[in-house]
Amino acid sequence: MEFDWLDAPFDLRTITPKEIEESFEDPFSLRILPEAHGDQQARYFNLGKSVSERPIFSVFWTDGKRHRVLLAREMTPEESSFYQRKNTEAGH
Repeated sequence: MEFDWLDAPFDLRTITPKEIEESFEDPFSLRILPEAHGDQQARYFNLGKSVSERPIFSVFWTDGKRHRVLLAREMTPEESSFYQRKNTEAGH
């Protein structure tokens, strides 16, 4: 998976690119396509954990090869609960 980190529209000091990439590599990560609006480029959500177990929520787009993260932050308690529930339902 290739990431485009040039001119990231958020502070990469709060959550590092490495942590974000690890959250995408999390075997239990959840990728969600919210309802599309008009002809805008599709935006996806990723909920995953870094190797150090940091829960990360990201908004991104992809062209199938490159991933461009538009926002990354720690999951809220509700998002973390959703992540845990969906993984439990899947038997992980």
